[in-house]
Amino acid sequence: MKIYIQEKGVILTGKAWEIRYMLKKYQKEYTYVRDWVNANSNPPKK
Repeated sequence: MKIYIQEKGVILTGKAWEIRYMLKKYQKEYTYVRDWVNANSNPPKK
């Protein structure tokens, strides 16, 4: 399973059950793909 987070979206590769599992997991954290991309594009603040 690999997840590629790019400027305009997210690419998930792997088996169908892995992708469904990860989408359900991230659905609880992020409402929109935009939120997911923005959260990972900003470096963590110290």
